[in-house]
Amino acid sequence: MTDYALTLCDVSCGFPGASRRGRGLHGVSLALLPGEIAGIAGPAGAGKSTLLQIAAGCLQPPRGEARVCGMRATHPAARRLVGYARDGAAFPPSLTVREVLMYYARLHVDGTGEPAAQRLVREAFDASGLGAAADLFVGALGRTDLHRLALAQATLGHRQVLVLDETLSELDAAARRDLRWRIAGLAAAGVAVLIASRDPAALERLAARVLILREGRIVRAGPLPELVGERVLEVILDAPPREAPPGFRITEAGIEASLNGRTVEAALALCRAHRLPVRASRVRVKSLEDIVLDAHDADMH
Repeated sequence: MTDYALTLCDVSCGFPGASRRGRGLHGVSLALLPGEIAGIAGPAGAGKSTLLQIAAGCLQPPRGEARVCGMRATHPAARRLVGYARDGAAFPPSLTVREVLMYYARLHVDGTGEPAAQRLVREAFDASGLGAAADLFVGALGRTDLHRLALAQATLGHRQVLVLDETLSELDAAARRDLRWRIAGLAAAGVAVLIASRDPAALERLAARVLILREGRIVRAGPLPELVGERVLEVILDAPPREAPPGFRITEAGIEASLNGRTVEAALALCRAHRLPVRASRVRVKSLEDIVLDAHDADMH
């Protein structure tokens, strides 16, 4: 029998006043192995944060269940195994980074003393790369270090599962690369990681598997190499079309279509048959953002 670090089984969760196609989750299931990194992609309002709150044991879904290492996610013993970095996590601005982490570390040492708490804080600094900012006030931190602080707090206590909400979002390229490397290092040590992002590019170089969420439902999922890599034909037009030919979608510069099962020549011939003013064309490899947009467009039709 496989020992999963985290499982969600047919989880559904609604909110009072939510529209039928709006907020909440509808029959979501996933399973995460120790050391695996799974990404949750989707637009704002897709249900990503709700899913992560259930995975972290912060919400009890009315239908379905979440389990951490075989225990219900809301059980105190399970919650001690999960580190949760909330989107936009707030910390007291008048405390230093070290004081904030010491406060949380003392909650994990069960009265074994300050040395144990200090050791946990040192490990959190190593995991997050926040050591240089240890004695800065939280109110003086920039966006990158605030993200590092949220990650550091989540890793305290030797967690077996990390649940990260937008940890890589709104960062510059260098900061994002460094945090990706640190999260990958935690996974290499056996920590299961579930990370959500409204920006699919943030997940492409980190997650081994991606689930695309749309209006509370998983609309596509699989190993990242299976989702991306397909060829796409981009067609630049002199004037926007009133409607796209079959199999194409309208873009800012013109139209584009997957080349799955057809040649470039056949796709361009379809454009000519529709008398489209083609200026130029190129072939590129499909990205995770394309997959998310495909799921969005399919849902709209």
